[in-house]
Amino acid sequence: MTITREAAPLVQVKRPLLLPSLYAGNARSVMERGILATAKTNWLIVVSGFFEPVFYLLAMGIGLGSYIGAIQLPGGQTIPYAAYIAPALLAVAAMNGAVFDSTWNVFFKMNFGKIYDGMLATSLGPFDVALGEILLALARGFVYACGFMIVMQALGLNLAWTAILALPAVLLIAFAFASFGMGITSYMKTFQQMDWINFIMLPMFLLSATFYPITVYPAGLQWVIQAMPLWHGVELVRGFTTGLLDSATPWHILYFVVMILVGMTLTTRRLKALFLN
Repeated sequence: MTITREAAPLVQVKRPLLLPSLYAGNARSVMERGILATAKTNWLIVVSGFFEPVFYLLAMGIGLGSYIGAIQLPGGQTIPYAAYIAPALLAVAAMNGAVFDSTWNVFFKMNFGKIYDGMLATSLGPFDVALGEILLALARGFVYACGFMIVMQALGLNLAWTAILALPAVLLIAFAFASFGMGITSYMKTFQQMDWINFIMLPMFLLSATFYPITVYPAGLQWVIQAMPLWHGVELVRGFTTGLLDSATPWHILYFVVMILVGMTLTTRRLKALFLN
């Protein structure tokens, strides 16, 4: 008696018309895998990241703010010191959440876990991997932002109804940092090289009008600070939470849109060059 075994039918993957060689339209699976892995191994790190800006707000905004009083903005308006630094810390929380997932997380997957080698051996394309990882970082930044917004609302630090628009602004900021961070990380090979990320982020955190107005700096240094992405994020979120919007708001948004486009292009090309060529 001869047993014949039929060949398994080939599954045809329908790729989107846009970037068919790079994108299979399945970034969701990359994101779902990341969520499951985070829930099992990194959940404590994710939770701890929420409390850092809250502690800064309580120590600097409430504690030190009781001695400082009100801050005068460039337009002449005055707001409580806590209401001044709270939106800046909100932007920082989005940046930190997005950068951690798109740098150190990606670094380990790329150089030690070899996760992307396995992913790209399937029907997934480099754009699927890039978009999935960036969306995972975006989700983390958004969770941090929502939690911190609740704290701000409870403390009465949202001064205008436009504060609700700070949430999509935070998503834009997180998207920009995540897309660019993943592309930069693809060039990193050692832990010493990864330390440069913290070396860049710390001055941005301290200097980007986070704790005091940019006008306290010399004119030359102000130009340098205004070129940093976090400064644009701080100004954008602060405008929404205080209701003091001006003509610079669209330029802040455009800055991050360009940053996203450059970051996504860089990341996709790097993944293709590393794993498919």
